[in-house]
Order: sequence, then structure tokens, then C-alpha cells
Amino acid sequence: MTAFSILELVRVTEETDAGAALNNARDMAAHAERWGYKRVWAAEHHNMEGIASAATSIVIAHIAGGTKTIRVGAGGIMLPNHAPYIIAEQFGTLERLYPGRIDLGLGRAPGTDQVAVRAMRRAANASDHFPQDVQELQAFLGPATPDQRILAVPGTGTNVPLWILGSSNFGAMLAAELGLPYAFASHFAPDMLMPALEIYRSRFKPSRQLAQPYTVAGINVIAADTDAEAKRLATTQQMSFADLVGGRRGLGKPPIDDIDTYWSAGEKARAMHMLKHSVFGSVDTVRTGLQSFIADTGVDEIMIVSDVYEHQARLRSLELIAEAMKPSLL
Repeated sequence: MTAFSILELVRVTEETDAGAALNNARDMAAHAERWGYKRVWAAEHHNMEGIASAATSIVIAHIAGGTKTIRVGAGGIMLPNHAPYIIAEQFGTLERLYPGRIDLGLGRAPGTDQVAVRAMRRAANASDHFPQDVQELQAFLGPATPDQRILAVPGTGTNVPLWILGSSNFGAMLAAELGLPYAFASHFAPDMLMPALEIYRSRFKPSRQLAQPYTVAGINVIAADTDAEAKRLATTQQMSFADLVGGRRGLGKPPIDDIDTYWSAGEKARAMHMLKHSVFGSVDTVRTGLQSFIADTGVDEIMIVSDVYEHQARLRSLELIAEAMKPSLL
């Protein structure tokens, strides 16, 4: 049975400030826990006024504090923005607070634009050292050696599970070489999904953390009582992608009746390509779409992005997705 989880954007909208967005994320996770979702991940983004997850480890602590059993983690931490030692301290602390529930997904992109990259004092070649940084972080989270002079207190010995995130073959090859689980960002970068999964599976080397390949793929899913309502709710996400490709910044916008009145032909083509792996509809439509995606990819887990403007409508969407994912129905 394919597991199902949530990628939380902590979306700030025209009607909710950052505080409300963070509390909505916490409330959403509590509901997801009851509906059978396996994990909730928050991603590191900077200089985006519509996303409030920049201080990702703090966001994770907030969400984990409002839940009891669901796994909570980073999808991901953009490791070249940070010293591995600091991340080991932060996530070791999270693991001590919420034992057995913390995931640490790692990416090598900056998660922002070049202006913010300079503000973070990120070295121009920081991503070149990503494989070494991952191994350094892994060592800090592992057991101490007799001659080890620096410890990531309280991270040492926690063995927080690491994941490699990616949208290209690079991450697939690294995850396979290190024997780590691999999550592909197909919810916005669909092109390399199948080649990356094949590379990862064919080159995987078992490790202390993982005996066999484990794959996750992102997919945009919005469910409602009818196909028409789900497609209307989806215009919020479509407008966000139109703004992204059009170079505009802003907060999440309420759904509209006709998305073609919002985006240009060029924006539509680019946004719809990025949103290739999407399913919007009723429970039956969502079930059929997810069945097809899982059959095509063979992934062990799907990471759902359900970017709905109004909080209660989003909770309803996630509840209906969980209904669609029932083992007896897939």
C-alpha cells in the first residue's frame, strides 16, 4: 500500500498573516494525523512573502508540538545555506523533543532568489560541497567516536533519518550512493521524474539507514465534493504559478471562476507544464488520478501538495484525499 503524506507550504494569503498561516499548518497536521497521513514536511523558502516556512526547524517544532504520532520534518532544508553542524544541533534538538517523529530532507538549491542568497552570505560555490556536507551532517547525528572533539549537542547519537530531495539526476545518484531515501519534486519539476527514479533504483547501495530503495514523489491534489468545485479551488495554485513564471510576487489569492482571465498564454503554458502532475476533482476523480500516478511511477509514497485558499476547504480537501487513498478503494 502506497503511503501518503503532505508537503506544507505554510501559505500566507490575502486574508491570513504569517501567524495565522503557521497556526493553520499546525491545525492541518493534527487533522492529517487522524486521517492517516504518514508525515508532514515543511520546506525552506526565503524572500517569498506568500510562504512563512523560512525558519524551517522552528516551523517543524510548532507543528510537532500540536500533534502526537505523525512524522514531521523538512522537505527540505537547503543544506548549502547552513553549516551541517548547526543543522545537526537543530534537528537533534527536535528529535530529543519529539523522539521517533522527525525527518530531515536535504536539498542543494538555495530556495530563493539571488538577492536573498547574498543576504544569507551563501558562498557562490556552496552547492558544490553538498555531498560532503550531507556526510558531515550524517556523522554529527551519528554516534560519537572515541577521538571526536566536537559534538552536536544534543544531536549526537540521535541518527535522525536523512532524505535526499531533488528534481534532477544529481540527487538520485547521490541518494543511491549513500543509501538514503529519495524524494522527487515532481509537483513543480516533472520533466526528470522517471529517469531519476530509474537511476536511483538501479544504483542504490544499501546502508545502515536503509536496506532497499525508498521513493517519494510530489503531486498536486485538490479534492472537493464535485469536479467543478475542485477545479475552481485549484485556481489559487494556478495563479501562484502564473505569478512565479511571470516574475510577480504576492500573497495567496482566493479562487476565481475563470483562470484564463488571469494568466497570459505564455504563463499558462509554462505553469501548466510545471503542474503536469496534478489531480483536481471529486473523490472518484482523485482516486483514479492517484491510481494512475502510482502505477506509472511505482513510488512507495506520494507527497501531496493541496494548495487551497480557505483553511476549512483545505481540511475538507485533505479529508477527501484520505478517503480516496483508502486501501480498499485503491
